[in-house]
Amino acid sequence: MNQDRLRLDLAGLAEEVTPVDLRDRALRTSRRLGIQRAVATSAAALVLLAAATGTALAIRPDAEGPVPAPAGPSVTGTWPPVEVTPTPQPSRAPSTDPSGSPSTDSGAPAAGATFGRLYYGPADGSAGSSTVRLRSWRPGGQPASLAPLPAIWALSNASVSPDGRRIAWVERGFDAKDVGTLYVSDIDGSNKQPMLSDADEYCVTPTWSPDSRHLLFGTMQANGGYDRVGVLDTRSDRHTVQWWSSRPQACHAIWSADGRTIAMNTDAGVALYDTTGGKQRSVPGLSAAGAWQSHHVTSLAPDATRIALFRIRKGEDAGDVGRLLRVNAVLETATGKVVDLPLGGRELEQVFFQADGSMVVRVKDGGRVLVLLVDANGRKVAEQPEPAVLRDAQLIAVVG
Repeated sequence: MNQDRLRLDLAGLAEEVTPVDLRDRALRTSRRLGIQRAVATSAAALVLLAAATGTALAIRPDAEGPVPAPAGPSVTGTWPPVEVTPTPQPSRAPSTDPSGSPSTDSGAPAAGATFGRLYYGPADGSAGSSTVRLRSWRPGGQPASLAPLPAIWALSNASVSPDGRRIAWVERGFDAKDVGTLYVSDIDGSNKQPMLSDADEYCVTPTWSPDSRHLLFGTMQANGGYDRVGVLDTRSDRHTVQWWSSRPQACHAIWSADGRTIAMNTDAGVALYDTTGGKQRSVPGLSAAGAWQSHHVTSLAPDATRIALFRIRKGEDAGDVGRLLRVNAVLETATGKVVDLPLGGRELEQVFFQADGSMVVRVKDGGRVLVLLVDANGRKVAEQPEPAVLRDAQLIAVVG
């Protein structure tokens, strides 16, 4: 029995009696995605998988330790919040029904809520193509083709800037000695620039700040040891990084539109951090030992009061912990209560918050996929059927 196989078997056994190890499982997601790509294209991806598995780093839930001084260009001062003038938010009545029955709020729909531009990437790793094009669509218009990206990286970590002008992603070669490189390009794929190396392609993947200039990202050392989190200034000449002084044991960062809060998945829940890496609090009701768990977060309300995520009951199969943008609940971050959505009996697929507090809600209705515009009071403002060409894609961002 080879060492890789033994390691995976032991990890699977350990999961039956221990909390979820996010990084190890995120790396095993890379194994699954790579195998699918290998079947569709070439066996070269298997080399990547062996390298990714070899760099696995066990993490302990809620353990946060100091980070040693990094090498390379950096600034060690604290990272200031991105100052964004908050949009006044209408009041929201809490709810407890995860099926998303219509809100009982008697208020009228908030004025001015409109669809932004929706950005799409691949929905799974079995598309059978080594390269895919991102797409965009504004309801009422026609889809547009955008940057071509390697399919595995478009699925696992591509991130669209909040102004819709740029895309960031991490890609890694197939050699065991290769490390992840963080790239930024214009949204059409032009002006591609490498930002830095040793970037994490599966756990703390690149996440834009609301000013569309800075990227939160993680690193994965080539020797499989240490990792850290930093904020990159993509417009600085030296690609300056301000490193967090702590090391959150978490994955899948998302940034609130007011620039003040970053949400991340911990062992089986969600924690909120400030922009320096200081932990603020955890979302109630989600934990490895509790009735509900979550390993996937998708979108955070502009004031961080609500979060769209995928949750499961204790004992259900968590699946892979690599990035999954599906949503089956929106929760209040202060109480853990479920927020009602006006789904009209249709199946919830995805939710993305817009900067004004409204939501773009993606649902399935038989063979159709529709997007709903839901204002900050929980009232449906509009709905549009998606073009058929987007049916097998997934939302990765909503802008404007």
